[in-house]
Amino acid sequence: MITKLISKIRKTNAPIVVGLDPMMKYVPEYIKKAAFAEYGETLEGAAEAIWQFNKGIVDAIYDLVPAVKPQIAMYEQFGIPGIMAFKKTIDYCHEKDLVVIGDVKRGDIGSTSEAYAVGHLGKVQVGSKAYYGFDEDFVTVNPYLGSDGVNPFLKVCKEEKKGIFVLVKTSNPSSGELQDRLVKAKKEEKSSKGIAESIAADSMDRPLYEIVGEQVAAWGTACMPEEGDYSYVGAVVGATYPEQGRILRKIMPKTFILVPGYGAQGGKGADLVHFFNEDGLGAIINSSRGIVAAYQQEIYSHFGEKGYADASRAAVLAMREDISSALKCEKNF
Repeated sequence: MITKLISKIRKTNAPIVVGLDPMMKYVPEYIKKAAFAEYGETLEGAAEAIWQFNKGIVDAIYDLVPAVKPQIAMYEQFGIPGIMAFKKTIDYCHEKDLVVIGDVKRGDIGSTSEAYAVGHLGKVQVGSKAYYGFDEDFVTVNPYLGSDGVNPFLKVCKEEKKGIFVLVKTSNPSSGELQDRLVKAKKEEKSSKGIAESIAADSMDRPLYEIVGEQVAAWGTACMPEEGDYSYVGAVVGATYPEQGRILRKIMPKTFILVPGYGAQGGKGADLVHFFNEDGLGAIINSSRGIVAAYQQEIYSHFGEKGYADASRAAVLAMREDISSALKCEKNF
């Protein structure tokens, strides 16, 4: 699936993923009114509203971008009807040939982690038959329970040729409370006999996110496609931390980086150039409310509620130009 993602990025010239995070305050009143008229002011009515909202956006942007990223919490809050809308959204995006990144941030161990991996990426066995559950192409994974929590996902990725994006340095303001903590990391040196030895005296303090990045790169070496330079194992690194992105790009050269935090959280094209490799690949930038709620921004307000999807399309085009211009400037520098 990483090969398909890269192919679609090249085709669209848009290293962009649209975050389908349909909070009710983003849904135009006319869509909510129609949904409530059919289902009442119920969980079913809310789920219908967000499904119709999503469908309009996908219809407007599917030819411009390679991927979408539905955030499962925005659907779970509406219970079972919301989960059904999540699944309908995934299936519809696949019909439009979009790569789907399920933003589920799963992290557990043992059989629980196996169940998450099977439910979101693989097939579940039911008697003599096997079925895909949610059937995303990638999912986000929390690594802080260690390899026990990640290995089941790696197994399914190999079987299904799908992928994961592992949280390394997230875009939220408080991420540094833990991710930037300095920890002792043993420095590896070669002895005269060529045997790697851990020299405790040379241990050094390093940010936790660097160590996690190294682990992601190591996991990735076991999940390389037959052709191509990038692993099935990607990383999440926030656009709001460009300097950390520069460091992590060097630590994870064969890792595709999912970069949240563009637009509404303050990230802009000029902040993103160091997330990419010299081949112009290696990163895909996420924008959620900056695109799905674009019609509520002053710059796109002329589209009005009825033109919310057209406003989203205009926001994608502006984002594509911003990123493209920044990458060109960096290349010519």
